[in-house]
Amino acid sequence: MAEAGVMSQRGPRAGAGTLAGSGKSLSASGLRKTYAGVVAVDEVSMEIEAGEFVTFLGSSGSGKTTTLMMIAGFVEPDAGVIKVGDRDVTRLAPQKRGLGFVFQQYLLFPHMTVAENIAFPLQLRGLSKAEIRRQVGQVLEMAGLTGYGRRRPRELSGGQQQRVALCRALVYRPPVILMDEPLGALDKKLRDQLQTEIKNIQRELGLTVIYVTHDQEEALVLSDRIAVMRDGRIDQFDTPRELFERPRTAFVADFLGAANFLSGRLEEHTAEHTLVRLDHGGILMARSHSYAPGHRVQAAVQPGRVGLCAPADGFCTGTVETVTYVGTLVRVGVRPHGAESLVRLELPAGRAPVAGEQVGLTAEAGDVTLFAEESG
Repeated sequence: MAEAGVMSQRGPRAGAGTLAGSGKSLSASGLRKTYAGVVAVDEVSMEIEAGEFVTFLGSSGSGKTTTLMMIAGFVEPDAGVIKVGDRDVTRLAPQKRGLGFVFQQYLLFPHMTVAENIAFPLQLRGLSKAEIRRQVGQVLEMAGLTGYGRRRPRELSGGQQQRVALCRALVYRPPVILMDEPLGALDKKLRDQLQTEIKNIQRELGLTVIYVTHDQEEALVLSDRIAVMRDGRIDQFDTPRELFERPRTAFVADFLGAANFLSGRLEEHTAEHTLVRLDHGGILMARSHSYAPGHRVQAAVQPGRVGLCAPADGFCTGTVETVTYVGTLVRVGVRPHGAESLVRLELPAGRAPVAGEQVGLTAEAGDVTLFAEESG
């Protein structure tokens, strides 16, 4: 079944302004949750501004979904406070918090039509039939589903069902929308399309959205800020650009961009740059750091920020071992002379070297981040 049309990007639809500005700020302070003595969430705190799109990003077991469920009210925290605006909702039941929720499983009522599914939360709130029809029609138009109101969920594609689930969460104008991996069951092309639509709707209506995903690219595309989570804690909470270009921990650098890590010893530093003598030879220039000369460090640089040059001109030389074509990019693996690990590069498809070629590696100092080398 063909997808419904992509939402217009030329500005708000007629009537959309009645929903706009419904977002509210949300804060969490000292959230903690344990299960049978195992800490799932450990002292998580955050401030989310009204109209902000925030993503909890992490691997399985990082605490991202448990944190979302505590905000929603489906999991009671052992400690901490949750506020929506100025209202403390920490001990309120989910239905009394007034938050919208979109699950990965669409959870549509199969015996109801699309319009009836969307109308259900309005009926619970006692709105008149005329007002329900008006609001349902409004969100159907906004989501590009006008004309689909009489269909049953089984008559829709996966993407259309996800739109219906989003409409049901939006229709009663909640102050905050919570989304738990809502696109996880869809193919990549449809995920990309719906990411654009979700972001456009969020901006158009000024919604506050908290989104959970393990997909780094999805988080970068959608978010105003991302909370990168590990072992129940937030490693870094920042804008996508800041996380990618200035990670504060080696974990964030590796998780968000699969960084290359080159070990060495800090040789000298100035106000403008730091020089690192790599273990396998060569000198790498990094952004300025306060580590003392002689300090053991790991230099992190993303694959897309490493370039090729003549062997004598780079911070090190090596042999091209792997060249993998992936569409618009070529992924290249270079083994520096004397090194055990490959340095990974991402290059435009037309600039690929060949396996066995001797090359030099380059990187701008501003693209290289230093971390203290972990012992052991």
